[in-house]
Amino acid sequence: MSRVLKSQSLLAVAAFVIAAGLSALIALGASIAIERRTDAAITSILMTEGYTWAEVSTDGLSVTLNGTAPNEAARFRAINLAASVVESTRLVDALEVTPARPIEAPRFSVEMLRNDDGIQLIGLLPEGEAEAVLMAEAQALQTDSGLADMLETAAYPAPEGWQAAFSFGLAALELLPRSKISVAADEVTITAIATSVEEKRTLEADLARLRPRDLAVSITISAPRPVLTPFTLRFVMDAQGSRFDACAADSEEAQARILAAGAAAGVVGRPTCTIGLGVPTPSWAIAAEAGIRAVAELGDATITFSDADVTLLAGEVVSQASFDRVVGELRNALPDLFSLDATLAKKTNAAPAGPAEFTATLAPETGRVELRGRLTDDRLQAAVDSFAKARFGVSQVYLATRLDPELPDGWPLRVLAGLEALAELDSGQVLVRADTVEVTGLTGSQSVRARVAQILSGQLGQGQTFKVNVTYLEELDPLAALPTPEECAGQVAAVLSAGKITFEPGSAEIDSSAKGLMDALAKALTDCGAMPMEVAGHTDSQGSDEGNRALSQARAEAVLLALQGRQVDVSAMRAVGYGETRPIADNAEEVGREANRRIVISLIGSEPGLQTQTGTSAPVRPLARANADPDAGGADPGTLPQAAQLPQPLANTPDFSADNSPSLAPTEPTIRPQPRPDRNG
Repeated sequence: MSRVLKSQSLLAVAAFVIAAGLSALIALGASIAIERRTDAAITSILMTEGYTWAEVSTDGLSVTLNGTAPNEAARFRAINLAASVVESTRLVDALEVTPARPIEAPRFSVEMLRNDDGIQLIGLLPEGEAEAVLMAEAQALQTDSGLADMLETAAYPAPEGWQAAFSFGLAALELLPRSKISVAADEVTITAIATSVEEKRTLEADLARLRPRDLAVSITISAPRPVLTPFTLRFVMDAQGSRFDACAADSEEAQARILAAGAAAGVVGRPTCTIGLGVPTPSWAIAAEAGIRAVAELGDATITFSDADVTLLAGEVVSQASFDRVVGELRNALPDLFSLDATLAKKTNAAPAGPAEFTATLAPETGRVELRGRLTDDRLQAAVDSFAKARFGVSQVYLATRLDPELPDGWPLRVLAGLEALAELDSGQVLVRADTVEVTGLTGSQSVRARVAQILSGQLGQGQTFKVNVTYLEELDPLAALPTPEECAGQVAAVLSAGKITFEPGSAEIDSSAKGLMDALAKALTDCGAMPMEVAGHTDSQGSDEGNRALSQARAEAVLLALQGRQVDVSAMRAVGYGETRPIADNAEEVGREANRRIVISLIGSEPGLQTQTGTSAPVRPLARANADPDAGGADPGTLPQAAQLPQPLANTPDFSADNSPSLAPTEPTIRPQPRPDRNG
């Protein structure tokens, strides 16, 4: 009986174990099926909404979301989508969020447009004084035109390099009346229009001088091409060699072709060939090349192009056979529009005695013109007299001519054309004969030779001969004679090295003892023209910061106004007061304070060596420098730079350094310029 019971017990245990195992397997299968369905459902809804960055993992009833959300809002939305499928208590949030980028400062830039219609300003400026400075500069440049202000500011500090670029942009805006200036902290782009090639070169030189050293600058200045009337080219080959008396081209390509033809014919160096408007035909370069080749083959000849009229004059040494051959080839080579008048000079043993002549001589320095020789009648004599007085001045003409009704045809035209050409020279002579008009003389302009050839070619007409022998002298050129900025700075330094501009104590009134120094300074600057210079005022540290700055500003303005009253062109100068911010000596001692009370004059944008400041040559104890090392090549700590050294003050000299109440600078020049004398008076 006991065995039966034991067997039944074992069977019951086995059945229980088997049932438990089957239940566990069934539960495991059901759990896996639930996990897969949950994973698929949540993944589907996330993918449908575009949350591809989220990953779903299930562990029984627990659902974990993994991945990196682009922002906090996307993370929160993904959790809500998953909670719409399963209970939120089953969700495990393992999502990460992309770190937020720090807020970057905007790119500050400003565009300044200036033309005859006014000034337009647009851009984003850093918060501070930049907007006020720009508006003040623009309003100062305005005439009757409007000012378009589209500026905005942002509350961020100015980036590195912004101040230098912004100051350079303001200087360019003042310098260029027709321009577009784009300013950023790392680059300034300038596009402008000049009225002439000469002005273009001057503006480029001024901008190069003002340009900050480490700033990327792009400058494009265009100049309109001159209108040449008539469009003239004159090429000569004689005993003196090959040369261009006048050269004009309609494009850079045509200019290169013409100069290359001249070089092949023996021209030395690179002559001037003006690119201008008014060319009669696009085939100008082809015709010019053919004409120059013809002159080179003849060896002694002159060819003149006046618009489409071509005049070829061969010298006496040219044979008739060579002349006929070259002229025939030239006629075939010239484009259809051009007409050729060719002449072979007659071979003569001697010039006829007593030729009919008219001469006009322009004396150097005085500008007096003497007219001698023959004129046809009273009407021509009156016309020549009036024309000469209009050109050279009423009191500058001396007329001593005689009348000859037998003069050749065209004599009046030749005389008047010669006088018009003579008016272009600084000194010289015009010789008019029946067969030619010859102009000789000196000039201070490199373009006058071409201008004289244009006048004679246009006035005399096709087939008429003339000679131009004009020499350029640099000493007559008013532009070449002007001192350079460095020379002007040197002249100022020489004057100020002998004395110091002093003021009434605590005042902006220049002391009467400085009158001689101011006169000498004005004399040194008279020939410098509009020179970009800074007149800087400095004080010692006695008194308040604002009071010292106001006093130094008023004193700098007083010096500038005193120079203006002495007829110095101060249009490019500026007065700046630095107060006590730039000491050169120790303010703890009287001699140091005296050194710090000074006026400094320097070229704007110059190297330190070009700065000049008032003072004499006595030793002064300088402002102490931290970590000064005598062996490191620095200045001797016991002396100041030569320009800053001052004499010891007198023992009983009163100390006004604590007086910080400046008076106003003078508002009117002390010396008014005299009116220019009438040229014809």
